[in-house]
Order: sequence, then C-alpha cells, then structure tokens
Amino acid sequence: MVSFRHVLVADDEPHIGRIIKMKLEQGPFRVTLAFDGREAIEVLEREEDIALVLLDVMMPHLSGFDVLAHMRASDRWRDTPCIVLTAAGQEAQHKRAVALGATEFMTKPFSPKKLYLRTAELVGVSLPLAPEGDA
Repeated sequence: MVSFRHVLVADDEPHIGRIIKMKLEQGPFRVTLAFDGREAIEVLEREEDIALVLLDVMMPHLSGFDVLAHMRASDRWRDTPCIVLTAAGQEAQHKRAVALGATEFMTKPFSPKKLYLRTAELVGVSLPLAPEGDA
C-alpha cells in the first residue's frame, strides 16, 4: 500500500495550481490548493499532516514570504520543507526566501517533472515512482 504525502500548494494563478496538483497526484501525493496567502495559513491551521508546502511569492492578502515567515515562527511547521515559486526570479527574492528558511527556490516557468522529483526527494518518496513526461 502506498503512503500518500499531503502537499499544500499556494498560488493565486488557478491554472498553475491545477498543473502542479495534476502532476503531483500522478504519484503518491494528496494536494490541497490555496489561492492566496491567508487561505494557505488557514489550511496550515486546519491540517496536521502536511509534508511539504509550495508557495508562490506574489499572492493577494499575504505574500508567500508572509506565509513562510508564519511557518518558520511555528513550532508545528518550523521544519516542514517549503519550495518557493516566483515568476520574478530576482536575486533579492531568492535571498529573502533563503533568509526566511525556504528549502528550495524555483523560478516560473518551471519543469513540472523537476518539481515532482524535488518534492518527492524532500518528503522521502522513492524516485522510481516519478511519472514520465514533463506535463
């Protein structure tokens, strides 16, 4: 029996969230989507089994940086792996993400397959379970 890992994906662009969800759910992942920073924090407060968080930097209400700071200030989420995604890819954003405790920083557009493989690695999923293709 495959053990599913719960991933929170927070991105205000619904099509990006759906692409990530579709790719991750090809493997042993269960995905919860949030469409802004406030909703991401609500999910973190409600769920107990989140193994990894994917955060877009620029979101309404609270940024990905705000959510990451909230996570790192929490005993519960302090050590949870977090991949920060951004369309900007600016050096200042990368430095801020690292300073706040991001595990990984990826620039959009990203390879869905590479995101899948890195997610699997961070939560301890065996790499042979990686789906084929880049879509």
